[in-house]
Amino acid sequence: MKQFLTYTLFVISWVVFSQDKTHTSYVDINYFKGNIAEHNSDILHLIQGHPEGVIVSWNKKTFGFEDWEQRYNYPDYGVSFIYQNLKNSVLGNNYSVYGHYNFYFLKRHLVFRIGQGLAYNTNPYDKETNYRNIAFGTHLLSSTYAILNYKKERIFDRFGLQAGLALIHYSNANFKAPNASVNSITVNLGVVYNLDEAPLSYQRNLVGVKERFIQPIKYNLVVRAGINESDVVGSGQFPFYIISAYADKRISRKSALQLGTDAFFSMFLKELIHYKSVSFPEEGVTGDEDYKRVGIFAGHELFVNKSSIITQLGYYVYYPFDFEGRTYFRVGLKRYFSEKCFAAVTLKSHGAKAEAVEFGLGVRL
Repeated sequence: MKQFLTYTLFVISWVVFSQDKTHTSYVDINYFKGNIAEHNSDILHLIQGHPEGVIVSWNKKTFGFEDWEQRYNYPDYGVSFIYQNLKNSVLGNNYSVYGHYNFYFLKRHLVFRIGQGLAYNTNPYDKETNYRNIAFGTHLLSSTYAILNYKKERIFDRFGLQAGLALIHYSNANFKAPNASVNSITVNLGVVYNLDEAPLSYQRNLVGVKERFIQPIKYNLVVRAGINESDVVGSGQFPFYIISAYADKRISRKSALQLGTDAFFSMFLKELIHYKSVSFPEEGVTGDEDYKRVGIFAGHELFVNKSSIITQLGYYVYYPFDFEGRTYFRVGLKRYFSEKCFAAVTLKSHGAKAEAVEFGLGVRL
């Protein structure tokens, strides 16, 4: 029995602590202050003070023990929390959590962070008590932030400093109107603390190795869905469905090019067409227009381990009702569960105007 317990403790210790041999971690705390960008003249009355807040992050360092870490110059990944005071009682305050990546340049002194997550707003739009807040129609928001910092680690023992610029975006992607959204452009100053006594050695077994990657054209089928609302406040939330089919060709281990088509079935458009025909007959909407749309798109996929970042530019070839123009954009994240199956969360927009957050499942054959 004693030997069994000893062996069990050894296995548990090996599982827990052997992972630490390939990674180290650190935390950073950043104070930021700046301005709300006037991306839409409708939100001018909401821009009053200089928003400020803090960003608290836990980061896991990579050292190239996996090939993808070397290809991306040993990035960090982790989780972060942001508190932001928007300096306007109408807008309230935002609390948000993210997953993020840090990518390094200039001998690892320049770091670019991109984070995606969810935010909670304390004072969203209410037609009776807070009708001026046209930026946030819901408590729960989608949020993206980006930081470009100059960082110097271990200036004093395990402590370091960093400073730079940060962009923070909040929007509910028309899940519910209104949704003018808010973009904050800020400067930040922070302290870095390494949780490990000393860094590990970077693995460089891919240096000088010319990697060849050949893969045939793959065919993808994706089904996306979600809920959204038109810009008419109180018009109601409706489901939408999207079927996408496209081909992609890997041009390297990091990148693939895409070409395909989307079929959109957006129920909010059906309601909007009816509303326009009844309320604004001078616009010439009869009410018989088709709410369905079909688009073609070209795109790019950037592979980072089992995840990837997709960007797509589309054009409606079937467009019976005019809504925000014929060009559309899609950007988002994919996560592969196997070589053939994946899930995706994407944002579809027309320029700076978001239409919907899409949740999808797909296959790549």
